[in-house]
Amino acid sequence: MLGWAGRVKLTDRFLLYGRSTPGFELRPETIGYESLTVLNTERMRAAAVDLGKVRVGLAVADELGLMAHPRQYLDGRDPRRVVGELTRLAEAEGITVFLVGLPRHLNGKEGLPAQRARKFAEVLASRTRARVELIDEWLSTKEAHARLRENGTTSREARERVDSAAAAVLLQSWLDGQRDSAEQRDSEEP
Repeated sequence: MLGWAGRVKLTDRFLLYGRSTPGFELRPETIGYESLTVLNTERMRAAAVDLGKVRVGLAVADELGLMAHPRQYLDGRDPRRVVGELTRLAEAEGITVFLVGLPRHLNGKEGLPAQRARKFAEVLASRTRARVELIDEWLSTKEAHARLRENGTTSREARERVDSAAAAVLLQSWLDGQRDSAEQRDSEEP
């Protein structure tokens, strides 16, 4: 079966995504002459969370699993409310994977913010049907600040956007890694 979604040609060839995550599949798609591996299907869509005490950054992958898009930050002062909003997001947009940033010190050790992130991830996993993964957020906020400056964002605007931009950095890194792994597995098949 062939179909078209915008400029993306959809094929009926499927690849298994990981042996430990049954039900998740990858689809190789074609845009022009370039073959891409698409991560999001009806069964998989990812979002990333950059947990903060005041603001919680949020980013969601596009429908094809190619690009991370920052969303409006959430008020981080009430973690229960954040979990409720993420639960509604998962239901409304079909989010099946949440990535929660795990902050570590530069020496690799975990402190109180990491413990908060681990506890938050446990609560989020228990309240949603989504898989929740902790992802190292090493220097993601610094990279987000640099990208915002490159785009001409003022310091005042950056304060409002940096948390979700950091979540987008985390999510894009994860999406790229997933796609690279899938392409490598695909090239190894006979």
